[in-house]
Amino acid sequence: MNAITPELLLYAYGNGIFPMAETRDDEDVFWVDPKRRGIIPLDGFRISRSLARRMRRGGYEVALNRDFAGVVEACADRDETWINDTIFDLYRALHRMGHAHSLEIRTDGALIGGVYGVTLGGAFFGESMFSRATDGSKIALAHLVDHLSQTGFRLFDAQFLTEHLASLGAIEISRADYHTRLNDALQVEADFLSGPGLGAPQDVIQRNNQRS
Repeated sequence: MNAITPELLLYAYGNGIFPMAETRDDEDVFWVDPKRRGIIPLDGFRISRSLARRMRRGGYEVALNRDFAGVVEACADRDETWINDTIFDLYRALHRMGHAHSLEIRTDGALIGGVYGVTLGGAFFGESMFSRATDGSKIALAHLVDHLSQTGFRLFDAQFLTEHLASLGAIEISRADYHTRLNDALQVEADFLSGPGLGAPQDVIQRNNQRS
Protein backbone atom coordinates (compact mmCIF):
# COMPACT_ATOMS: atom_id res chain seq x y z
CA MET A 1 0.00 0.00 0.00
CA ASN A 2 2.98 2.33 0.41
CA ALA A 3 3.14 2.50 -3.40
CA ILE A 4 -0.02 4.62 -3.52
CA THR A 5 0.57 7.68 -5.69
CA PRO A 6 -1.41 10.92 -5.76
CA GLU A 7 -2.67 9.93 -9.22
CA LEU A 8 -3.90 6.57 -7.94
CA LEU A 9 -5.57 8.33 -5.02
CA LEU A 10 -7.49 10.62 -7.38
CA TYR A 11 -8.53 7.62 -9.47
CA ALA A 12 -9.82 5.93 -6.29
CA TYR A 13 -11.87 8.98 -5.32
CA GLY A 14 -13.36 9.05 -8.79
CA ASN A 15 -14.53 5.50 -8.18
CA GLY A 16 -15.97 6.14 -4.73
CA ILE A 17 -13.07 4.73 -2.70
CA PHE A 18 -10.94 6.48 -0.08
CA PRO A 19 -7.95 5.48 2.09
CA MET A 20 -7.60 5.10 5.84
CA ALA A 21 -5.05 3.81 8.33
CA GLU A 22 -5.88 1.91 11.50
CA THR A 23 -3.85 4.29 13.68
CA ARG A 24 -1.39 7.17 13.40
CA ASP A 25 1.55 4.78 13.86
CA ASP A 26 0.34 2.07 11.48
CA GLU A 27 2.39 2.17 8.28
CA ASP A 28 -0.29 0.42 6.21
CA VAL A 29 -3.20 2.05 4.40
CA PHE A 30 -6.40 0.30 3.31
CA TRP A 31 -9.18 1.25 0.90
CA VAL A 32 -12.76 1.89 2.04
CA ASP A 33 -15.99 1.74 -0.01
CA PRO A 34 -18.81 1.87 2.58
CA LYS A 35 -22.14 0.19 1.97
CA ARG A 36 -23.80 3.27 3.48
CA ARG A 37 -22.35 6.70 2.69
CA GLY A 38 -22.68 9.97 4.54
CA ILE A 39 -23.22 13.12 2.49
CA ILE A 40 -24.10 16.72 3.31
CA PRO A 41 -26.76 17.96 0.86
CA LEU A 42 -25.73 21.46 -0.19
CA ASP A 43 -29.37 22.53 0.04
CA GLY A 44 -29.93 20.83 3.39
CA PHE A 45 -27.29 22.20 5.75
CA ARG A 46 -28.78 23.30 9.07
CA ILE A 47 -27.62 26.49 10.70
CA SER A 48 -29.25 26.46 14.12
CA ARG A 49 -30.34 29.64 15.85
CA SER A 50 -27.44 29.40 18.27
CA LEU A 51 -24.93 28.87 15.45
CA ALA A 52 -26.44 31.78 13.50
CA ARG A 53 -26.09 34.02 16.57
CA ARG A 54 -22.46 32.97 16.96
CA MET A 55 -21.73 33.66 13.29
CA ARG A 56 -23.42 37.09 13.40
CA ARG A 57 -21.28 38.06 16.38
CA GLY A 58 -18.28 37.69 14.07
CA GLY A 59 -14.87 38.07 15.61
CA TYR A 60 -13.42 35.36 13.39
CA GLU A 61 -11.67 35.21 10.03
CA VAL A 62 -12.30 32.68 7.25
CA ALA A 63 -9.56 31.70 4.80
CA LEU A 64 -8.80 29.09 2.15
CA ASN A 65 -5.53 27.16 1.92
CA ARG A 66 -3.57 29.52 4.15
CA ASP A 67 -2.20 26.61 6.17
CA PHE A 68 -3.29 23.32 4.62
CA ALA A 69 -0.68 21.26 6.48
CA GLY A 70 -1.65 22.93 9.76
CA VAL A 71 -5.29 21.94 9.26
CA VAL A 72 -4.38 18.31 8.54
CA GLU A 73 -2.10 18.27 11.60
CA ALA A 74 -4.91 19.70 13.75
CA CYS A 75 -7.31 17.05 12.44
CA ALA A 76 -4.80 14.34 13.34
CA ASP A 77 -4.13 15.79 16.81
CA ARG A 78 -6.46 13.50 18.75
CA ASP A 79 -6.19 10.27 20.70
CA GLU A 80 -7.41 8.15 17.79
CA THR A 81 -6.81 9.11 14.17
CA TRP A 82 -6.66 7.38 10.80
CA ILE A 83 -4.20 9.98 9.45
CA ASN A 84 -0.74 8.42 9.36
CA ASP A 85 2.41 9.75 7.69
CA THR A 86 1.59 8.10 4.36
CA ILE A 87 -1.84 9.70 4.20
CA PHE A 88 -0.47 13.06 5.36
CA ASP A 89 2.15 13.03 2.57
CA LEU A 90 -0.43 12.01 -0.07
CA TYR A 91 -2.81 14.85 0.79
CA ARG A 92 -0.02 17.40 0.82
CA ALA A 93 0.89 16.17 -2.67
CA LEU A 94 -2.75 16.54 -3.78
CA HIS A 95 -2.75 20.04 -2.30
CA ARG A 96 0.29 20.97 -4.39
CA MET A 97 -1.55 19.57 -7.43
CA GLY A 98 -4.60 21.74 -6.70
CA HIS A 99 -6.86 18.83 -5.71
CA ALA A 100 -6.87 19.18 -1.91
CA HIS A 101 -7.97 22.27 -0.02
CA SER A 102 -8.57 23.57 3.46
CA LEU A 103 -10.98 26.09 4.91
CA GLU A 104 -9.76 27.68 8.12
CA ILE A 105 -11.38 29.66 10.93
CA ARG A 106 -9.16 31.95 12.98
CA THR A 107 -9.61 34.19 16.00
CA ASP A 108 -6.82 36.64 16.73
CA GLY A 109 -4.65 34.76 14.23
CA ALA A 110 -5.04 31.38 15.93
CA LEU A 111 -6.73 28.42 14.24
CA ILE A 112 -9.93 27.55 16.10
CA GLY A 113 -11.55 25.31 13.49
CA GLY A 114 -11.16 23.96 10.01
CA VAL A 115 -11.90 21.29 7.46
CA TYR A 116 -10.00 19.82 4.55
CA GLY A 117 -10.89 17.62 1.61
CA VAL A 118 -10.26 16.59 -1.97
CA THR A 119 -11.88 18.06 -5.08
CA LEU A 120 -12.55 16.27 -8.33
CA GLY A 121 -14.99 17.64 -10.91
CA GLY A 122 -18.02 18.87 -9.01
CA ALA A 123 -17.40 16.66 -5.99
CA PHE A 124 -15.86 17.67 -2.68
CA PHE A 125 -14.69 14.73 -0.58
CA GLY A 126 -14.59 15.92 3.01
CA GLU A 127 -11.76 14.20 4.86
CA SER A 128 -11.66 15.57 8.38
CA MET A 129 -12.38 18.62 10.51
CA PHE A 130 -11.36 19.93 13.90
CA SER A 131 -12.47 22.41 16.53
CA ARG A 132 -10.39 24.16 19.18
CA ALA A 133 -13.19 26.47 20.32
CA THR A 134 -16.95 26.21 20.68
CA ASP A 135 -18.60 25.85 17.26
CA GLY A 136 -15.27 26.05 15.44
CA SER A 137 -15.98 23.11 13.13
CA LYS A 138 -19.64 24.09 12.68
CA ILE A 139 -18.66 27.58 11.53
CA ALA A 140 -16.12 26.04 9.14
CA LEU A 141 -18.74 23.70 7.67
CA ALA A 142 -21.29 26.50 7.27
CA HIS A 143 -18.83 28.59 5.29
CA LEU A 144 -17.64 25.55 3.31
CA VAL A 145 -21.16 24.53 2.25
CA ASP A 146 -21.82 28.09 1.11
CA HIS A 147 -18.50 28.24 -0.76
CA LEU A 148 -19.14 24.92 -2.52
CA SER A 149 -22.59 26.11 -3.56
CA GLN A 150 -21.16 29.38 -4.85
CA THR A 151 -18.44 27.66 -6.89
CA GLY A 152 -20.57 25.07 -8.68
CA PHE A 153 -20.08 21.89 -6.66
CA ARG A 154 -22.80 19.26 -6.67
CA LEU A 155 -21.70 16.69 -4.07
CA PHE A 156 -20.30 17.04 -0.54
CA ASP A 157 -19.14 13.58 0.50
CA ALA A 158 -18.86 13.20 4.27
CA GLN A 159 -17.86 9.49 4.11
CA PHE A 160 -19.62 8.35 7.30
CA LEU A 161 -22.71 9.72 9.03
CA THR A 162 -22.06 10.77 12.62
CA GLU A 163 -24.40 12.25 15.21
CA HIS A 164 -22.61 15.57 14.89
CA LEU A 165 -23.00 15.67 11.10
CA ALA A 166 -26.61 14.47 11.26
CA SER A 167 -27.45 17.42 13.52
CA LEU A 168 -26.17 19.69 10.74
CA GLY A 169 -28.28 18.07 8.03
CA ALA A 170 -26.06 15.24 6.80
CA ILE A 171 -27.85 12.12 5.57
CA GLU A 172 -26.91 8.54 4.82
CA ILE A 173 -27.47 7.00 1.39
CA SER A 174 -26.80 3.64 -0.21
CA ARG A 175 -23.59 2.85 -2.06
CA ALA A 176 -25.52 2.65 -5.33
CA ASP A 177 -27.15 6.06 -4.77
CA TYR A 178 -23.79 7.54 -3.86
CA HIS A 179 -22.13 6.26 -7.02
CA THR A 180 -24.95 7.72 -9.12
CA ARG A 181 -24.52 11.12 -7.46
CA LEU A 182 -20.75 10.87 -7.77
CA ASN A 183 -20.90 10.10 -11.48
CA ASP A 184 -23.21 13.08 -12.02
CA ALA A 185 -20.90 15.37 -10.02
CA LEU A 186 -17.83 14.26 -11.95
CA GLN A 187 -19.39 15.59 -15.16
CA VAL A 188 -19.24 19.11 -13.69
CA GLU A 189 -16.16 21.33 -13.87
CA ALA A 190 -16.29 23.17 -10.54
CA ASP A 191 -13.39 25.31 -9.34
CA PHE A 192 -12.82 25.54 -5.60
CA LEU A 193 -10.73 28.70 -5.93
CA SER A 194 -13.10 30.57 -8.23
CA GLY A 195 -16.33 32.40 -7.49
CA PRO A 196 -17.08 35.62 -5.62
CA GLY A 197 -14.92 34.76 -2.61
CA LEU A 198 -15.83 33.72 0.91
CA GLY A 199 -19.10 35.21 2.12
CA ALA A 200 -19.66 37.35 5.18
CA PRO A 201 -21.48 35.51 8.01
CA GLN A 202 -24.80 37.28 7.40
CA ASP A 203 -24.65 36.49 3.67
CA VAL A 204 -23.83 32.84 4.36
CA ILE A 205 -26.81 32.55 6.71
CA GLN A 206 -29.15 34.26 4.25
CA ARG A 207 -28.09 32.12 1.28
CA ASN A 208 -28.34 28.97 3.40
CA ASN A 209 -31.93 29.86 4.35
CA GLN A 210 -32.74 30.40 0.68
CA ARG A 211 -31.27 27.03 -0.35
CA SER A 212 -32.91 25.04 2.44
